[in-house]
Amino acid sequence: MNNMNLIPVYPEIFLLIATSAILLIDMFLPDAKRVVTYLLSLLALVVCAALTLGDFNSGVTVYTFNNMFVSDPLANLLKLFSYLAIGMTLVYGRQYTTDRGIVGGELGGEFYALALFSLLGQMIMISGNSFLSIYLGLELMSLSLYALVALRRNNIGATEAAMKYFVLGALASGFLLYGISMLYGATGSLELNEVFRAIVSGTVDRTVLVFGVVFVVAGLAFKLGAVPFHMWVPDVYQGAPTPVTLLLGGAPKLAAFAITFRLLVEGMLPLAIDWQQMLMVLAVLSIIIGNVTAIAQTNIKRMLAYSTISHMGFMLLGMLSGVVDGNLFSAVNAYSASLFYAITYVLTTLGTFGVILLMARSGFEADNLEDFKGLNQRSPWFAVVMLVLMFSLAGIPPMVGFYAKLSVLQAVLGTGQIWLAVLAVVFSLVGAFYYLRVIKLMYFDEPADTGKITASLDMRVVLSLNGIAALALGLWPGHLMEACTNAIVTTLATFLSKVMS
Repeated sequence: MNNMNLIPVYPEIFLLIATSAILLIDMFLPDAKRVVTYLLSLLALVVCAALTLGDFNSGVTVYTFNNMFVSDPLANLLKLFSYLAIGMTLVYGRQYTTDRGIVGGELGGEFYALALFSLLGQMIMISGNSFLSIYLGLELMSLSLYALVALRRNNIGATEAAMKYFVLGALASGFLLYGISMLYGATGSLELNEVFRAIVSGTVDRTVLVFGVVFVVAGLAFKLGAVPFHMWVPDVYQGAPTPVTLLLGGAPKLAAFAITFRLLVEGMLPLAIDWQQMLMVLAVLSIIIGNVTAIAQTNIKRMLAYSTISHMGFMLLGMLSGVVDGNLFSAVNAYSASLFYAITYVLTTLGTFGVILLMARSGFEADNLEDFKGLNQRSPWFAVVMLVLMFSLAGIPPMVGFYAKLSVLQAVLGTGQIWLAVLAVVFSLVGAFYYLRVIKLMYFDEPADTGKITASLDMRVVLSLNGIAALALGLWPGHLMEACTNAIVTTLATFLSKVMS
């Protein structure tokens, strides 16, 4: 293995160069030609996808930079969906950012550059094979998102949201760093492979390891927005400009899944009995509090924030079902179910916020539930799209959300913890109420605003495909689930063979 092999890092190198070039080009563009920045950003994502697709199709795992960076099927699959998520966010948010002067106003095209830099951070997180590289990627992503939340400098809500996000994000980073420092002190290495070997050797002080795991899990819970580390999620979702809310709720969830898998499974699998119990507490609290609190919300962005908390709880159910009685027989099904859930949740969330951005216009945010009254009379097609997305989030068949929940529940039942599966089902039924309330408003209430909904062609096409995908993946989930399963199988097999060699 070539420790300075640059080929696996080509997508990251290209994105860094392209984003820097886009930022420079944007400086010389007049406001009327800001669309060039938008098109160049989408082109950069397409090239990154082409580079990553070649690595994904090869199915080869390559370690480079002294094993700090890994290109494996899991990393490449998550990167491909991250490009898709960021690209869709840029399409959905273009009109909103232009109308409000975020792009084309005094700030220029910083929205696009910061979105791409946040993506670069996510890519480094996804491919991190060392505590150091994972943390560097996490901070690059977080700093970009802090700036994006505060992009509307004259808006009190956005400024307040940015402050809360920054302070609590710094606290989360402190937790994570403290846990990493304890694990480094105990094992003597920052590299996940070496940490795994040190734990398996049995020569490490278990007490120090467990304390380190506690702080790492707490830091991860902050980034996932899991209860009781969820305080920032609803406030930031509501206060941030809606395209930035979508940037927060979309692709970063895939990166959060990646570092959870890298740190807990690849780095600390021998301590699974400890961290699985912690994840169980986080998952149960997130599912209960997320679903119950969402019912009381009148702002749809806050409602979707609490919905996100409950969905992260569901994703954690898969992560805590991998090791049963010390064996790994359930690992592939559990982790692939969790991966499938993360991907399909992000795709569904993208569409949901896309509909909110479709309805928004200059001076009108469309972020209250009342704003969805009579949407069917104003735009029957996009009311159907929103219905499909709400059904998917609620887990109603035949939408993809149902299959995602079913696969996670099957993994939980494989552990023998029937009570956990029953609790998840009960609170999913509770959560269905607030999704169905949106459908009731769209179809059975008179519209407060009878104005025509207008949007660009690219947004209408992408949003329509987004809704169709939520239905199609529910009817034919096999290909995506197979890709998730193969990614987990190959990644785990390669990692375990490396650490055992």
